[in-house]
Amino acid sequence: MLSTTSTKVVEPAELPEALALLRREPVNNAFVTARVRSAGLDPWRLGGEMWGWYRDGRLESLCYSGANLVPLCAGPEAVRAFADRARRQGRRCSSVVGPAGPTMALWELLEPYWGPARDVRAHQPLMVADRMPADVTPDPLVRRVAKSEMEVVLPACVAMFTEEVGVSPLAGDGGLIYQARVAELVGTGRSFARIEDGRVVFKAEIGAVTPEACQIQGVWVAPDRRGEGLSETGMAAVLEYALRDFSPLVSLYVNDYNAPARAAYRRVGFREVGAFASILF
Repeated sequence: MLSTTSTKVVEPAELPEALALLRREPVNNAFVTARVRSAGLDPWRLGGEMWGWYRDGRLESLCYSGANLVPLCAGPEAVRAFADRARRQGRRCSSVVGPAGPTMALWELLEPYWGPARDVRAHQPLMVADRMPADVTPDPLVRRVAKSEMEVVLPACVAMFTEEVGVSPLAGDGGLIYQARVAELVGTGRSFARIEDGRVVFKAEIGAVTPEACQIQGVWVAPDRRGEGLSETGMAAVLEYALRDFSPLVSLYVNDYNAPARAAYRRVGFREVGAFASILF
């Protein structure tokens, strides 16, 4: 008997099924899981639609379609279905990002219609840690950023984003959305920095939190302070906060060409468990 498949926007009433599916790959799915746990599946609150791929009426794969297009727990059939839907809708996202296999397969199908991309990062190692390093002492000067320090940390956040992505987050809407995101991270105690004389010399954020895993993002060292080991001791400090206050498993992903960062993360105890991919427009 042949099975039947379908694709549609996942309904808010299907939240338990969606969360159960997301828990299958807690590290890969941390970013989207955190959003769904906070906002549910209503597109207005979620900031985008959650597409579901169903086999015989059972939810088997997801794809978040908002500012990012993110395939989750998606095999080849689901990827093709999501690509068809995305192609018909037209590009509304600023990036396609997620686990490398389905993300690159999705981009291969979309590139003839959406390409060329501004940048394709096909292999970004995904790393995790679940304990503190034995031989790296956390930097005692790395601490939570206070709400009153938004104006201090924002320039560092903008510099990191511009360096990493290649465009300023202040373009377009003047940075309103980006500033709101930085303010959210600061306000929820998930922004960390070493601040010297009113200037950030190291920073990182915990961008997504679930009961199973959290994800560090936005790691940055001031250019004139690189090579001093601030990234290692700073990351050890952020890892300590993450394990103590948020989740038992801490993840991040990094560009494969950034050898110094990968080496620093390994020294802090992170190990590679997979890869992400990012297509930037």
